[in-house]
Amino acid sequence: MRLRDKIDDVDQQLLQLLAQRLKLVAEVGEVKSEHGLPIYVPSREAAMLARRRQEAESLGVPPDLIEDILRRAMRESYSSEKDTGFKTVNPAAGPIVVVGGKGQLGRLFVQMFELSGYEVRVLGSQDWAQADDILAGASVVMVTVPITRTVEIIEKFSTLPADCILCDLTSTKSDPLNAMLRVHQGPVVGLHPMFGPDISSFAKQVIVVCDGRDSARYQWLLDQFALWGAKLKSATAKDHDEAMGLVQAMRHFSSFVYGMHLKSENADIEQLLAFSSPIYRLELAMVGRLFAQDPALYADIILSSPDALGMFRRYIERFSDAVSCLENNDRDGFIRQFSEVADWFGQYAEQFMGESRQMLLVAHDRRHID
Repeated sequence: MRLRDKIDDVDQQLLQLLAQRLKLVAEVGEVKSEHGLPIYVPSREAAMLARRRQEAESLGVPPDLIEDILRRAMRESYSSEKDTGFKTVNPAAGPIVVVGGKGQLGRLFVQMFELSGYEVRVLGSQDWAQADDILAGASVVMVTVPITRTVEIIEKFSTLPADCILCDLTSTKSDPLNAMLRVHQGPVVGLHPMFGPDISSFAKQVIVVCDGRDSARYQWLLDQFALWGAKLKSATAKDHDEAMGLVQAMRHFSSFVYGMHLKSENADIEQLLAFSSPIYRLELAMVGRLFAQDPALYADIILSSPDALGMFRRYIERFSDAVSCLENNDRDGFIRQFSEVADWFGQYAEQFMGESRQMLLVAHDRRHID
């Protein structure tokens, strides 16, 4: 019992130290806000983790352990730092209008702009009678509405101020970007946040940027995103949409079909969880996650991808080829195909092995077994 009491004492000390760290982080957040420093600096994080790993090793502490603890603490830090607000990159900017700002993603950007000191106005579906007043003097008009209505809504903005930035947050870019360029002669940029509205911080989150027109005039907006901690990835609308066919449409559709299959097989989820390895539990969680969300949103994401149907058909053909390999009991053929794909993945296979190992450890640690 005395050993357990000592461990409890150490745990209490850890709690006190973590509380002290969070208090210091809050003070750092105030300094960053005052001086306009980003909440996430990759080089600083990497250097600090490298030092802590070396120090841990010298003390006989597994370096992975201290890195896991620090990464979790930093995630909490990034989340709490935003509470102190952010420096206003463009104090001279007029109102920022978020079209669809009452939706989940819209509300997130409204919050972040307000934390950054801007006047923010929301143009919702019930507000169009007052649209002229809401849009008056706008420096940014950000369209965040369902994919099926994005172009229709964009076409309403033919009389924006010449220096107003027109942008959208849709997960497809070619059609919205072309629509914005048609209706507005000022700065235009297509944006795609690669995250959902439930994030606690913009730190390390990716926003894809598709240039439309006058990048120098909308650069301050990107600088504001970077100050929030976001990573900006430039791409053409064409390249973006092609990538999204795999990153979004293919992934979501595969999860949808697998969920349909489990239902059709009347699988016992409790039994699957009881028998699952950590990796299958994680895969099942990702499939189940899809069905906890808005079906209309995912229908629009999948159906809006212009090349998705052709890709799905090619996937079915490859799935059929793989089944034929099994039907023929072609073990050598399976191994050959496996090796060819492994060669194609190259060094990424080992990289993904390492990354997935960390995710599996977290999933396993959180598992409760009666």
